[in-house]
Amino acid sequence: MRWNGEAEKIMEERFGGDNEMALATCRDNMPSVRTVNATYLQGCFYIITYALSRKMEDIRDNPTVALSGEWFSCHGTAESLGWFGREENRALAAHLRQAFASWIDNGHNDFSDENTIILQVRVTDALLLSHGRRFEK
Repeated sequence: MRWNGEAEKIMEERFGGDNEMALATCRDNMPSVRTVNATYLQGCFYIITYALSRKMEDIRDNPTVALSGEWFSCHGTAESLGWFGREENRALAAHLRQAFASWIDNGHNDFSDENTIILQVRVTDALLLSHGRRFEK
């Protein structure tokens, strides 16, 4: 199912840059939530993370996640797109560099480490509130 044009425009305007969002995972019936930087593009959120992190362990066991941001919440299916520097990720990595420009090169990430990955969360259902309107996907 896709958003209508108005909802997609709001999503791109609100979440198309750098956003701090809550990402929830679940393992062994125990939820975990943490704040991540995420950006929205064409029905998915993208996050730069570390392949050996607890969140990625959780996602390997159960790829169903939840994200929450400014007047927005969703469920999605999370998938590692692999190393940030992979040739297949070049265009997306360039987009993420622009979206996360304020912090991406602050030394927190080691882009030569193949465990620095792009996490894709494909939105499966969502609730977006904007100016008294309610959009569901």
